[in-house]
Amino acid sequence: DIWNEIVKAAQVPGSTSSPKLQPIITRIIMLQTGMRAPMGIKIRGPDLATIEKVGLQLERFLKEVPSIEPSSVIADRIVGKPYLEIEIDRQAIARYGIMLRKVQDVIEVAIGGKKITTTVEGRERYPVRLRYMRELRDNIESLRKILVPASGGAQIPLDQLSKIRYVRGPQVIKSEDTFLVGYVVFDKKPGYAEVDVVNDAQKYLDQKIESGEFQLPAGISYAFAGNYENQIRAQKKLAVVLPIALFIIFLILYLQFDSVSTTLLVFFGIIVAWAGGFIMIWLYAQHWFLDFFVFGISMRELFQVHPINLSVAIWVGFLALFGIASDNGVVVATYLDQSFATRKVSTKEEIKDATVAAAIRRIRPALMTSATTILALIPVLTSTGRGSDIMVPMAIPSFGGMFVALVTVMIVPVLYCAIEEYRLKQKLIE
Repeated sequence: DIWNEIVKAAQVPGSTSSPKLQPIITRIIMLQTGMRAPMGIKIRGPDLATIEKVGLQLERFLKEVPSIEPSSVIADRIVGKPYLEIEIDRQAIARYGIMLRKVQDVIEVAIGGKKITTTVEGRERYPVRLRYMRELRDNIESLRKILVPASGGAQIPLDQLSKIRYVRGPQVIKSEDTFLVGYVVFDKKPGYAEVDVVNDAQKYLDQKIESGEFQLPAGISYAFAGNYENQIRAQKKLAVVLPIALFIIFLILYLQFDSVSTTLLVFFGIIVAWAGGFIMIWLYAQHWFLDFFVFGISMRELFQVHPINLSVAIWVGFLALFGIASDNGVVVATYLDQSFATRKVSTKEEIKDATVAAAIRRIRPALMTSATTILALIPVLTSTGRGSDIMVPMAIPSFGGMFVALVTVMIVPVLYCAIEEYRLKQKLIE
């Protein structure tokens, strides 16, 4: 895998790899979750040291989850940055008669610098700061020799007035909802859905907690975050939208035909197309599907055949399929209604003749409708540019559904004929 080779080649001691993301999607994810990865865990707690400790434990456990790419698991190293701390000894400065403010001013000017004026260069203005030369302030030994003027005119080294040392501190302080927070980011392996990966990770961590291998300190909590949250929200909306869409389609068909039986016949095409969409998704997961070459071009690579997980794009594709799949049934059923309305049928043979006559007249328009839709989806299935990761999953169920829905051209007339024969039989019995 190219990404694994990049991670291996760019590995530097003391650094960690990062999940594979494009610049724009990285920015979007950062704005949504604050993390530079598609998935992660947010750890909340009272202090940064404990958060870092829990994060390192989670990093170790997440690397053991089968569906997570181990090289992408990164826990924040929160506490580890060296800070120069100067602790002023108040008793010492009192013995020398030096005010605390004077010591602070000397430290400020010597290390950080103090703005004394502003220079004007055309339309631009630059602050002029005064401070010690770099070689007099770039190490602790030099800082200890900084002289602080005393009240009697003596110059006292800063080392005698304070304790100067390096201490470990936070590299960055992040907070959410008034809690300190740390991140553990990770990415999934190819062939897994984000929601499934998060569920697997949650189950694995629950097992570790139950076995006692992983114990959360008091006041520490964690929660998964990332792109999968958008998918869950979208799936909840689609769980409402899809039934409503099917009901509206059924209602429109009923208003058109004014018959429940005919409406169900046309609606049967949607069910067949739905099955066809799932068949195509299943075929994309088979190693033998489209495993051949045409003019030296691999069909699997051309159509990007690989396992497809159920996602929002897939369900949107099904939603579009529901509207398209009813076309053939409407074309055939409309002409069947017109054929039976103009003919007076009284025997089974007449019903069959009327059905065959109507079906033959409508097969060509129905096939042309399906063919144009199927052919129009081929460029989408073979696209590789930006947005193809969304468009291809949307096109797969539509392509498979329309391909399988071709059988409705033959099935709808047969079922229509069977219903008319049943109605004729009931009339004869009466």
